Amino acid sequence: MESGRNLRVVKSDSPVRIHTGKPENLPERLANRALGMKASEIRSLFAVASRPEIVSLAGGMPNLSALPMEMMASVTQKLILENGAEALQYGSGQGHPKLREQICDVMALEGIKAHPDDVVVTTGSQQALDLISRIFIDPNDVVLVEAPSYVGALGTFKQYEAQVVHVAMDQDGLIPSALKDAIATTKSAGRKIKFLYLIPNYQNPAGVLLPADRRTEILDICREEQILVVEDNPYGLLGFDKPSPNAMRASDSENVIYLGTFSKTIAPGLRIGWALVPQSLKEKMVIASESSILCPSNFTQLVISSYLANQPWRDQIASFAKLYKDRRDAALSALDKYFPKSATWTKPGGGFYIWVTLPPEIDTNALMPKAIAAKVAYVPGTAFYADGFGSWSLRISYCHPTPERITEGIKSLAGVIKTEMESRQIN
Repeated sequence: MESGRNLRVVKSDSPVRIHTGKPENLPERLANRALGMKASEIRSLFAVASRPEIVSLAGGMPNLSALPMEMMASVTQKLILENGAEALQYGSGQGHPKLREQICDVMALEGIKAHPDDVVVTTGSQQALDLISRIFIDPNDVVLVEAPSYVGALGTFKQYEAQVVHVAMDQDGLIPSALKDAIATTKSAGRKIKFLYLIPNYQNPAGVLLPADRRTEILDICREEQILVVEDNPYGLLGFDKPSPNAMRASDSENVIYLGTFSKTIAPGLRIGWALVPQSLKEKMVIASESSILCPSNFTQLVISSYLANQPWRDQIASFAKLYKDRRDAALSALDKYFPKSATWTKPGGGFYIWVTLPPEIDTNALMPKAIAAKVAYVPGTAFYADGFGSWSLRISYCHPTPERITEGIKSLAGVIKTEMESRQIN
């Protein structure tokens, strides 16, 4: 039969509309894993928190005021003029070889001895976390995480239909004895644990630092129980007064996957992160990445590579750390001055965040509209738990506003909290 024999062409001056199905039926066609997808509480806050009259203590946006824009423009212009044909072309699915070498130099600052062949460059460390989840997680597998934990990780684990089991923390991070208990309880229920996910340096959202002895104990527990460790380290080089302990990956190259990013130490808009993986895992990571994005951006990789090769990047990181320390100091001072005595909070030695705990009668979700009316935004604690826990806690991010605005915002928030406590007759 000739192709097109039964087609009928009708000439018309009206535009042609092709009906391929009823749009209202699309939700019924979604995969099971898509049904539970929802915007994070931080993303939901963004439209409100970005209003200029609001002091946003919510999002963890790096402050780029310390980044010399003329220098970045010069790096980019030189790259385009001298190497534009490569920079604007497709690249390797594993990442540019030169940048992978330089990433090894960056990781060496935290005690890691790595080979470029074991580095997989990704579109931010968030993509690395997605790839690891795709490779390891089957529906109903268990992932152990800190309590509280990074909202972006919780969303990724939920997308791959994992069951999240939270492990208790204190002012020094993940508690090894609580990890043992969580492993024993999970295994006794016949459930399979795929990995432990943690942020040991200036943790998001709590801001706490895991000491060296706990790192060793946690690694020993996980090796003995044959549980992989995923070490996420966005903030490790942003310590304020002293370096963080060596990375956990420095002590164990076979049972630790290390995630890094340039989002906090250069700029998040470049969207370059990486995973340092055991050699046996590299091929799967590269294949998974290629199926997702073909390759990370050659252009932004080479911008970063040129920056690392030709600029005093260690000094730039020190400038960022100084900027964030000033803001941390302003936040802690304002909390001491204005918050009720019954509230407690962490005192971070680096990074972006403070975790505040209020009397349990206070619901920080319900309090949010009142805070917005008082022109201040934060993130309720429930965003950082997979099970709805943490309703009397909140996260304060001090990285982006000026110290003056931070003080103003915390003062306003304190007024909202005190009014709520008085209405509930809470001391």
